[in-house]
Amino acid sequence: MDAVHPRVLGYLGRALSLELSAVQQYMTQAALVELWGDQGAAERFRRETVEEMQHAERLVQRMLQLGVAPAASQLRPVAHAGDLLGLLRLDAALEDDLIRHYAEATRFCLLIGDGNNEAFFRALRDEEQHHGEELAAWIGSLDDVRVRSLQRASF
Repeated sequence: MDAVHPRVLGYLGRALSLELSAVQQYMTQAALVELWGDQGAAERFRRETVEEMQHAERLVQRMLQLGVAPAASQLRPVAHAGDLLGLLRLDAALEDDLIRHYAEATRFCLLIGDGNNEAFFRALRDEEQHHGEELAAWIGSLDDVRVRSLQRASF
């Protein structure tokens, strides 16, 4: 097995921390919106939890393949908001952090000629970009509902 650049290992560890932070955030949000009585949003957050857990599992597998012990360095605290729209905006910010992290890792691997890890990070970046687009659409749909409600209230 070829030696892996230490910075690539750092990207993997940071990615694991971010993905597990996302798992914790979505899991907490699922329980919170369920308490608010929004079963649809709770189910959607549960699906997001599973998706992020699958990303974390892929990172663990990758680290093991590279001969390093997986370790998430620090989980972020769960971000709080008083309504679904606020939660989603916080989630979008976390997804943006993941996308930026994977984009940076992809660029670095390209720079050092590490095609295998470049492809690995690129795939995760693409999946997170898609997830970010889905979140943006969900936020947009809630914004549309809110604007229509405000318009009705002003008549």
